[in-house]
Amino acid sequence: MRIIASGKAKVKYKQHTHSLARLCLYRIMPSMQTNQQRLLEGLLFTDQYQLTMAQLYFRMGLHLRPAQFEHFFRRYPDYGSHQAGYCINAGLAWLVEWMQQTRATDADIEALRSQRGPAGERVFGDDFLAWLRAEGNFASLSLEAIPEGRVVHPDVPLTVVRGPMALGQILETPLLNLLNYQILIATKAARLREVARDSLVLEFGLRRGPERGSNAGGRAALIGGADFSSNTGLSHVLGLDAKGTHAHALVQLYLALGEGELAAFRAYADVYPDNCLLLVDTVDTLGSGVPNAITVFEALRRRGHRPIGIRLDSGDLAYLAIQSVKMLDAAGFSDTTIVLSNDLDELTIWQIITQIAEEAPRYGVDADHLIRRLTYGVGTRLITSRGQGALDGVYKLVSVQTGDTWTPAIKISETAAKTLTPGDKTVWRLYDERGKATADLLTLDPENPAEMPLLSLHHPADPLLQRTLARSELSALEPLLTPVLHEGRLVTDLPDLPVLRARRQADVERLDPGVRRLVTPHIYHVSLSETLWNLKQTLIRKAKTGRE
Repeated sequence: MRIIASGKAKVKYKQHTHSLARLCLYRIMPSMQTNQQRLLEGLLFTDQYQLTMAQLYFRMGLHLRPAQFEHFFRRYPDYGSHQAGYCINAGLAWLVEWMQQTRATDADIEALRSQRGPAGERVFGDDFLAWLRAEGNFASLSLEAIPEGRVVHPDVPLTVVRGPMALGQILETPLLNLLNYQILIATKAARLREVARDSLVLEFGLRRGPERGSNAGGRAALIGGADFSSNTGLSHVLGLDAKGTHAHALVQLYLALGEGELAAFRAYADVYPDNCLLLVDTVDTLGSGVPNAITVFEALRRRGHRPIGIRLDSGDLAYLAIQSVKMLDAAGFSDTTIVLSNDLDELTIWQIITQIAEEAPRYGVDADHLIRRLTYGVGTRLITSRGQGALDGVYKLVSVQTGDTWTPAIKISETAAKTLTPGDKTVWRLYDERGKATADLLTLDPENPAEMPLLSLHHPADPLLQRTLARSELSALEPLLTPVLHEGRLVTDLPDLPVLRARRQADVERLDPGVRRLVTPHIYHVSLSETLWNLKQTLIRKAKTGRE
C-alpha cells in the first residue's frame, strides 16, 4: 500500500507571493472604485447579523477567543432530470485575495455608526467600532483548504478557518459567497467536459450571468472543464485567447442595407481571413447559410487561407450538423469545425451526440468523424447552473478554545443529516486496489488511518451504515486539507489555470464510472472514523440530556 502522506502536513510557514493577474480579480481595482463600491465590496460585504454577533462577542469578552469554523456543502446539485455525483472545488484564490486586501476603513466605520435600531438607538457602539477600525482585518486568521480543482463531496470540510471568534464570524458570508458559486459552476462545467469527450467547450455566459459574478462563473467554468471563454477580460487575465464569432446582427445589417447574407460573410472573411467562423442560421441554414459559407470558404481557399467553420444556433442542431457536414464535405471542407450553441447543457449535448450517432449513417456521414469536429458553446445553462441555482454550502462553528484545550461544538437538527460533525478534523481520501477513490474519511486530528490495520467507517448520520476496511485493501491514503494562510500570511502556492485543470482531470479519472454518470450517479461514500463517530454521539447525548 502506498501512503501519499501521513496526517496533516507539518509545514514551516513561509510567505508566498502571488500575482493578482493570476488570481483574476473579481473586484474593481481600488483606484477605479467609487466610495460606494468600496463599501459594497470591502469589510461590509457581509450580512448584518455577522456584525451584530461580533459586537456581542466583543461586549462579552469573547471576540478574541480562538475558534474554528468549517465550510462544507450538504448535497450535490440536483438538476431535476439529472444529478451530480461529485463536485469540483473552486474559488479559493479569490477568497484569499479578498481576505488579504480587505480591512476596515473610515467609511465602513461611519456607515456602521449611522445605523439605528427600531427605537432610534445606535446599533453599534463607539467601543466596538474603535476595536473594529483597529483590528478589522483577517491577518489573524489561519486557513486550511482542499485545493482548487480537486473533486469534493458532501459533509467534507472544504475550508477550515481558525482564529479570533469575531473575525471568523464576520468572514462567514463573504467566504460562502466567494466559494459556493464557483464550486457550483465548476461542477456544471466538469459534467459538460465529461459528455463532450475530446470536443472543445466554450463558455459563453457573460451576457446572462449574475452581473460581475459572471467573471467568477467564467473562471470556475474554465477550472471545471471549459476550454475557452468569450469573456475578453477574463480570458486575458487567465492567459487564454478569448473565443467567439459574429452575431446575427452582422447579417441583419447587410440584409437591411440590401447587400444580403453573402456580402456579410464576405466582409467578415475579408477582415478575419484566418479566423473565419460564420454563423449560418440568420436566414435559412441549409438553403442559404451553409451554401453562402461554402462560397466564401472557396474564395478563402483560393487565396491560401483555411476557414475555421460554421456555427449553428437554432433548430434541430443534430440534424442540421449532419446536413451541414454533408454539404461541407462535398465541397472539400472536411476539416472544418461545427460550433453548436443555443441553450446547451450536459444532457442536451448527450442527446445531440446520441442522435448524430443514430442518424448520420443514414445520410452517408461518418458519425464519429462529425462528433469529433463539434465544438459546444454553452452559455446560460452553465453560468446559471440551470436546474440547481445555488450550492447548499454552509459555514459552521466546530470548536472553541477553553484554556489550553479545544472544545468541540455541536449543532443538533431534527434532520439527522444536518446534525453537525464537531471537532478538529482531518480529511483522508481512500483509494482501492484499482487506484479509484472509494471513500473520503473524516478523522479527529491527530488520528492517522495509515497507522491503523483496520479502518472502521461510519456513515455520518445513520448508525446502521458502517463497514470495515483492511489497510491492505487500499492502494493509497491521501490527506486532502492543505495549509493556505497562517495568521494572514500565504503559506502555499496558488497555481495557475493549467494546474487546476490537471487536478480536476486527474481526480475525475480516479472516480468510479458509476459516480461519473450523468443521471442517477452511484453514491460516493463519506465516512467518519470510529473515534469521531463516538465523539459526535457523546456530544449529541450530552446536549439532549445534560449527561455524557
